Amino acid sequence: MPGFELFGDKERKEVQDVMDSGVLMRYGFDAMRNGHWKTKELETGLAEKMQSKHAHAVSSGTAALTVALASAGVGAGEEVIMPTFTFVASFESILALGAVPILVDIDDTLTLKPEAVEKAITSKTKVVMPVHMCGSMANLDALKAICAKHGLLLLEDACQAIGGTYNGKPLGSIGDLGCFSFDYVKTITCGEGGAVITNNEGYYENAHKYSDHGHDHIGNNRGAEDHPILGYNFRISEMNAAVGVAQLARLDEFIAIQKRNYTILREALSHIPEVVFRTVPDGGEENYSFLSFFMPTEELAQTAHQELIEAGVDGCFYWYDNNWHYYKKWEHLTQMKSLGKLPKDVIESLPDYGKTDFSESDKWMSRNISCLIKLGWSEKEVAERAKKMVTAIKSSI
Repeated sequence: MPGFELFGDKERKEVQDVMDSGVLMRYGFDAMRNGHWKTKELETGLAEKMQSKHAHAVSSGTAALTVALASAGVGAGEEVIMPTFTFVASFESILALGAVPILVDIDDTLTLKPEAVEKAITSKTKVVMPVHMCGSMANLDALKAICAKHGLLLLEDACQAIGGTYNGKPLGSIGDLGCFSFDYVKTITCGEGGAVITNNEGYYENAHKYSDHGHDHIGNNRGAEDHPILGYNFRISEMNAAVGVAQLARLDEFIAIQKRNYTILREALSHIPEVVFRTVPDGGEENYSFLSFFMPTEELAQTAHQELIEAGVDGCFYWYDNNWHYYKKWEHLTQMKSLGKLPKDVIESLPDYGKTDFSESDKWMSRNISCLIKLGWSEKEVAERAKKMVTAIKSSI
């Protein structure tokens, strides 16, 4: 990742089709299109690739999460369990619907710890939302069993993990709903975009209506469409979808490149006894977009990260001090700083995250370093990078 590194003739061709028709909106203007329906093409291809009955493209990964939750009927006062390590969009999408984000600990998978999920369930819990951070997944068998036991929905946030699999099935297709992001720095990109996948006909019908002001999309006369539900504008444009059509067709190519580069770097680091790689659950295969590992202590992780920076190894993240991806820096959540006023009952329902004990998460995140795997590297560049990483990490020990 990211897919923009390998933009070329295929992407230009798809975009030119849209420019030639002049229709940038995904709905309507049938006569002008010359048969080009890029969003529909993206959705059809994504559903097939993800082994799902339905796919609906939207304007971003954040929109995908919001639409997925709304489509499943999640709303005011209901609780959604999510991990302490994710992007801020996870709780933003929950709060946007008046629901309550319930943060729980992660484990050495860097994703939801099943035992922590079970302990967090209350009578208000509606959804368990694992986030497949940095290209790898939670223990989905365990989470599915918990959801089945308590009658909960499983919503996979696979925004960073497209192309990964679990027991042979694509990530995102295992829960009741799955979400993807196609923003500018994802493995495949639309520039901006996202998608919801599901096998549930009702959720799909809700999703395409909710993301387009409640339009029912029946017939080919947009002006005559009914509005059976309240909705909002989370539409993707034809221009963005066109880029996605080309990139989706290249997903296997991109994953193969990521796996090659990842494997070279991991093999080099595997000879350092102090380096322990993140746990991938049995049956899981990453999408190889990040190489994530643990150092023995927080101090050694901080030193190793600094040594990597000084060695010129870009794209290595120490998430423990990151503003966007770990709960410790989410002051806008913990202090409820928002331009709009959230409902009083939502604010009162939120745990006091300034006092919550997430030491289990801290144990893993404080020792973790995650290094981005780029598509544009030559094999020579990967080999040189491996040498620099080994030298930098060894010098920190």
